[in-house]
Amino acid sequence: MATTADVHPVDEIPPVRQLAAFGLQHVLAMYAGAVAVPLIVGGALKLSPADLAYLITADLLVCGIATLIQCVGFWRFGVRLPIMQGCTFAAVSPMVLIGTTEGGLPAIYGSVIVAGLAIMLLAPLFGRLLRFFPPLVTGTVILIIGVSLLPVAGNWAAGGAGAKDFGEPRNLALAGFVLAVVLGVQRFAPAFLSRIAVLLGIAAGLAVAVPFGFTDFSGVGDADWVGVSTPFHFGTPEFRLSAIVSMLVVALVTMTETTGDLIAVGELTGRKVEPRPLADGLRADGLSTVLGGVFNTFPYTAFAQNVGLVGMTRVRSRWVVAAAGGILVLLGLLPKLGAVVAAIPAPVLGGAGLVMFGTVAASGLRTLARVGFQGNDNLTVVAVSVAIGLLPVGVPTVYAQFPDWFQTVMNSGISAGCLSAIVLNLLFNHLPVRRGSAVGAQSAGLPVGGGEEAVEQPREEAV
Repeated sequence: MATTADVHPVDEIPPVRQLAAFGLQHVLAMYAGAVAVPLIVGGALKLSPADLAYLITADLLVCGIATLIQCVGFWRFGVRLPIMQGCTFAAVSPMVLIGTTEGGLPAIYGSVIVAGLAIMLLAPLFGRLLRFFPPLVTGTVILIIGVSLLPVAGNWAAGGAGAKDFGEPRNLALAGFVLAVVLGVQRFAPAFLSRIAVLLGIAAGLAVAVPFGFTDFSGVGDADWVGVSTPFHFGTPEFRLSAIVSMLVVALVTMTETTGDLIAVGELTGRKVEPRPLADGLRADGLSTVLGGVFNTFPYTAFAQNVGLVGMTRVRSRWVVAAAGGILVLLGLLPKLGAVVAAIPAPVLGGAGLVMFGTVAASGLRTLARVGFQGNDNLTVVAVSVAIGLLPVGVPTVYAQFPDWFQTVMNSGISAGCLSAIVLNLLFNHLPVRRGSAVGAQSAGLPVGGGEEAVEQPREEAV
C-alpha cells in the first residue's frame, strides 16, 4: 500500500490488486440489501419481470455513482470517507403507498426528486447539529446500528425471509461454515488475506453451495449483456403534494441515519467527522436521491452494512469503497454480471453478516467505554435509547396502529434510537433541573460558558 508519513489512512491508495479484492468484498456485503428495495417496491406495484430487472440494474448503477460521489467527492459534495451508498428501507412503505394509490412510479419519482433537493438544502443545518452528538450519543447510536442489523444476518443465515426452506439446518450449517472460514482466515492467515476474510469466506461458501444445490443460475441466461438506464424510463415525474410530504418525512429519517453512519465511520477510521464534512456527506445523499428520481430508482443513504466491514478488516481507505462503487456501476451496465452476483445464496451472506454487523455493535461499545457512568444519568440515557431503538426490531408491528408518518420515523430502529439518545442526553445533562446541571452539561460534551469537552465525565469529577 502506497503511503507517506503525512497521508491519512483514509486517503491511502492500495495497489490495484488489493483495490479490486477489497472493493468486491464491500459489494458482496451490501448487494442483497441494495437490490431488496427495488424488488419489494416493484413486486408491490406488480411490475413485469422485464421492468423489475430494469429497476434493479438502474439501482445498481446509481448505487455505484452515489458511492463514488460520497467517497471521492467534488466541491461540497461527499464526506470523503469509506461509505457505501444504497437505497434506504425507510422509504419502502411510503413508496408502496404512493405507487399503489397515488399515480404509480411517476408519482414516486416526483416525490423522490423533491426530497433529494430538500436534503441538499437542509444539509448545512444538520451539519451545525453535530455538537449534539457527543460520545454518549454516538456510541449509543453505533451500538443500535449494529444490533438492529443482526436480524438481517439471521434471516440470511436461515435462508432468506420468505424462503420455502427457511430455517432448515442445512442453511444454518452453510452459514456456520462461512462464519468459521471468516474467523479462521482472520486469525491464522497472513495480514493481506485477513483483510479479505469476508470475501474468502463468501468464496468458500459459494464453492460448497454449488455442489449441494443451494444456487440457482437460471437467471443468468435470461439477463442481457448490456443495459443502460435512461432518464424517466417509466414516464414524466408527477409532483403530488401528499406524496411529497410523505417523502420529506423519509428525508429527515435518512438524514438522521446517515449522520449516525458517518459518525460511526469517522470513529472507525480515526478521522473525526466535523460539521462541514457532515454537511458535505448529507449533500451527497441529496444529490444521489435526485439522481435516483431521474434514473428510475429511489432515495439513497449510507449503508450501515459496510460500516462493520470497515471496522472488521481495518482497511480504512476511501479508495477501496470507491472501487466498490466502480464495480456497482459495471453491474448496473452489465445485467448478466449482476445476475451472477445475485445467485449467491442467502446463507453464505448470513455467515459473513454475523461478523460484520456484530463488529458495528462492538464499535459502539468501544466508544461508550470513553464515557463516564459514575455520578450521572448516562446509563439511563444508553439503556432507554437502546430499548427504544430495538423495540421495532424485536416487535416489527408494535407501531402498526399509528399514523404513517409516525411509523416512518419510529419503525427505523436507527432513527428512533438516535432521536431518543439526543433528547435524553439533553434532558439529563443539559436542562437545569437539578443542582450542578451546568457541570452535567459539560459531562455530555456540549459547550457551557464557551468551552467544549470532548469526553463525558462524572459530575463529581468535573467539580
